[in-house]
Amino acid sequence: MDLIKALTSQYMKEELPEVNVGDTVRVHVKIKEGTRERVQVFEGTVIAKKHGGIEESFTVRRISYGVGCEKVFPIHSPHIVKVETVRRGKVRRAKLYYLRDRLGKAAKVKERV
Repeated sequence: MDLIKALTSQYMKEELPEVNVGDTVRVHVKIKEGTRERVQVFEGTVIAKKHGGIEESFTVRRISYGVGCEKVFPIHSPHIVKVETVRRGKVRRAKLYYLRDRLGKAAKVKERV
């Protein structure tokens, strides 16, 4: 068990982003296209956090052009440049999968004051 911890600890980030379920976040992802690299921004609501340690991840959902789009981001991935919190959400659930069935204002999350 200590061998696994020793191997994974070198790939873990020291400063973790403050990401909670219900928050609206802006994730900056490094994308490689051929020889060029660019940073793409994905903004949406965090609907789930999973696991812990090196395999910890969070799911971000947004609606673009009327179609729901979800992406799962590993927190310790070297492709994630930074995660900004746009607004805090007030929720009473650990997973917000019920937002998948809702459209428009019904899919909004209240802001934490």
